[in-house]
Parts: sequence; structure tokens; C-alpha cells
Amino acid sequence: MDLNALVAQIKRHPEFARVGMVLCHQGVVRGAARDGRPVRGLRVAVDRARLAQVVAENKRRPGIVEILVHIEADRDLAVGDDVMLLAVAGDIRENVIAALSATLNAIKAEVTHKTQYFT
Repeated sequence: MDLNALVAQIKRHPEFARVGMVLCHQGVVRGAARDGRPVRGLRVAVDRARLAQVVAENKRRPGIVEILVHIEADRDLAVGDDVMLLAVAGDIRENVIAALSATLNAIKAEVTHKTQYFT
């Protein structure tokens, strides 16, 4: 996974001249679960059809030019590994921040399922 490659891809978008902001999220495997239990790794399952819908829905938001997502799915990940990259490009800060937040929240709630491995 390469965040710079996602940004470079966005910069090649035919409508990049409309972009005033590219906002990125890089999710990594934490060493502890939300409840504080130590984690040694995790595995993520992805509903690819729903992911495509979430991205398409959020690309229709005002001012959004592009949304790119890469999720490390169906393999064991260790603490510190990248889990997900999300890049959102759009015209102004308010539109881009709202789109990133909505996209990320939908992915976490509707697209991915994680299995954590505890120590």
C-alpha cells in the first residue's frame, strides 16, 4: 500500500484542476483493542460490492472530484501494518472533510468486518 501512489493517481485525474484539497486517512493495526486488551494482529473482510456503492455515493457529494480506497483484506496483519488507505480530493475544505468522514464511517460500519487476534 502506498499513499503517495494514491495521491499521484488523483493528480492525474482529468478534473484535477478543480481540486483544492486532498485529504488522506491511513489506518494501521493498533496494539490494543478499544477495550484495552492487547492485540497481536487482525484480519479484515471486505464487502467489495458495498465498497463500490459507498465510494460512488460519496463521489456525488458537492465538490468531490475523486475518492480512492485500498484495504488490506483477507490476510493476517500485525501491529503497525497498514489496514486501509483512503484519499478524497475535492474543491474546498468543508466538502472534502465531510466526504472523507462520511466515506470512512460508512466503510467501517457497512463494508469491513475485522477479526482481532489477542495476545
